[in-house]
This record gives sequence, structure tokens and C-alpha cells, in this order.
Amino acid sequence: MSNPAPSAPDHSASGSAKRLFLIRHGETEWSLSGRHTSRTDIPLTAEGERRAMLLAPVFAQHPFGLVLTSPRTRAVRTCELAGLLPNALRIDELREWDYGDYEGRTTATIRETDPSWNLFQDGVPNGETVEDVAARARHVIDRALAVPGDVALFSHGHMLRVLAATWLRLAPEDGERFYLETGTVSILGFERETRVIRMWNGRA
Repeated sequence: MSNPAPSAPDHSASGSAKRLFLIRHGETEWSLSGRHTSRTDIPLTAEGERRAMLLAPVFAQHPFGLVLTSPRTRAVRTCELAGLLPNALRIDELREWDYGDYEGRTTATIRETDPSWNLFQDGVPNGETVEDVAARARHVIDRALAVPGDVALFSHGHMLRVLAATWLRLAPEDGERFYLETGTVSILGFERETRVIRMWNGRA
């Protein structure tokens, strides 16, 4: 497990408490059909690109101390269309949950052979466990807390849900409770020293 985060929040130059902006990549053909997408590099749909571009005027007015993105094309392209790619670092820790043998399959087809299957509770054969994903999330959180100012994180649905649960010091399995659509922005932060959700599943 990584080192514990500071007991008090970092502060940006403006004096407001540090915030983590979680941006789920835009829509893809596989996200539309519910297919689990991790290693497969799927491009954004036209609608996914349109919604990502709506973020650009919002983020143009907001300075970030750090911008990090998953190396997958769909996340990088979302970051680019949002206008933040020139300052972004691509890090493997923000990649999506590795779905192993379930890559490209929908929950419905998986449950044809495993009727009670739940990703957060059961994991996947030959892929990552929820704790594997949480370990990556902790590294990202530690990195975000180590810099001044707000941080933007471009990533994927299940990864960001585990990261949110980890931020709140919940069990990583509790990420299943945070519904997250494509092309959305969520904000994690502090109320005094307590870690909180400041906004969830918002659209530009």
C-alpha cells in the first residue's frame, strides 16, 4: 500500500482547496454497446468528439497544476479536444481495469455462463482484481496530492469509479455505487480535512 495522504488538503495559488477533476473519455462504439474495453484501442465516435470539445472553453479558463491521462487513444483524444493535451503526461496507472478474458464482452453475455457475475466483487479471469486497480488509483492520488493546484485526470469508467472510492477511503469495491457516463466531469476535493465528492457525473 502507498504512503498515506497528508491529513490536510493542499491548496492552489487561489487559496481554494485542491480538487481532482475526473474526466471519463468520450463515447466509443464499444461503450455504446456495453462491451468491456480495456486494452483494445477504440476511437471516439463523432458524438464522443463533439462532447469532448464542449469541455475546451470550460477548461480554458481553469489553470491546472497537473494534467494526467491514460495512454489509451480514447482518453488522449478526449484530453486533446478538451484543450489540455499540450500540458498532459500520459501515465499507465490511469489505464482501464484489465478485463482479461472478458475483454470485448458485455455483462449480458458473461452472465450467460456466470449468472451472478459482478466485476467489482468477482474480478475477471486472467485480468486484474479490484485491489490491483485500487493500488494504481492510490499511486495517482499520491501524485496528485504532491503538487500544488487542481489536477485533471483523463481516464476510464471503472478506473475512475475505483479511484473515487479510494479517495473517499471506502473499499475499492464500493466503486460500483458510482455510476459514471462517458464524456463527463466529476470533482473530488475536501471539506476542511475530509475528502468529499464535490460534483459527480456532470456535463459541459
